[in-house]
Amino acid sequence: MTTLGTPQSLPLAEGTAAAPELLLPGSVWRLEAPLDLFSRPQGSGLATQAAGGRCLEICSGLRQGRLRVRLLEDGYPGWIAADALLGQAMASRAPRPLLLARAAIEERLAAVLAFAMAANQRPNTYLWGGSLGPDFDCSGLVQAAYASTGIWLPRDAYLQERFCQPLAVRPGVFHQLEPADLIFFGSPQRCTHVALHLGSGRYLHSSGREHGRNGIGIDDLNPNNAHPVAGHYRAELRGAGRVMRCHDGSPLPA
Repeated sequence: MTTLGTPQSLPLAEGTAAAPELLLPGSVWRLEAPLDLFSRPQGSGLATQAAGGRCLEICSGLRQGRLRVRLLEDGYPGWIAADALLGQAMASRAPRPLLLARAAIEERLAAVLAFAMAANQRPNTYLWGGSLGPDFDCSGLVQAAYASTGIWLPRDAYLQERFCQPLAVRPGVFHQLEPADLIFFGSPQRCTHVALHLGSGRYLHSSGREHGRNGIGIDDLNPNNAHPVAGHYRAELRGAGRVMRCHDGSPLPA
C-alpha cells in the first residue's frame, strides 16, 4: 500500500489525476476546483484562496496532516490538507507568466474597475484571506480585480505596495492618481491596507468590522469627509502606486 510522499517510479505525465503517492515535493498541480490555503500546518487561519485553473507546487512533505504549497501565479505560500487535491487536481507544467508592459495593462484597466464595482454590488462581508468572493479581504479584492484581466499582482497589501511604482498622495491632494491605481494605508512601519482608486480621490476597498464597513465600500480622501471609516483610513494614508508590470510568480521577500 502506498502512502503520501512515497516516490513514484515513473515520470508524472501531464493530466494525471492527483493521488496520495504522487503528491511529492516539486510536483505541480492544476486545480479543478477552488481551494482554501491556510497560514499554518494546523488551525483554521485562512491565508488565501485559489480558483479552479490555478497551479500550485508542493514544497514539502506532510507536517501535522498538511502539505506546504506555493501558488505559482503569484508565488504565495500556504498549507493545504493532505487530501485536498484528491479528485480536485491534475498534474501540470508550471504556467508561463503573462508579462505585459504598461501600455497593455492600461487597455485592461476598465475591466479591472468593472470587476471591482460588480463585487461591490453583491452581498458580501469582510473575510481575512478571502480572494475568491463574494467575501474578500482588502488585498484579495485588488488582486482578484487585476487577475480577472490576466494581470497578476502579489497577494498581500505590503507586497503590492513594494511592487507598484510609487505615487505622491495626501488627503485632498491626489492629482497624480489615475483610476485603478492603488492607495496604501497603515502605520509608518508597514502597509496594512490597500484600496483601488476610482478617480478624484474616491476609492473602493474591502475593510473589516472594527474600523471599516465589514465588506466592500467606497470612501474618499477628501479632508472634509467626516465619515468615521474615511477618517480612519485618511489618518493612516501611506501613499499610492501604479501597476506597471505583471508579477512573474516568483516568491517575494516577507
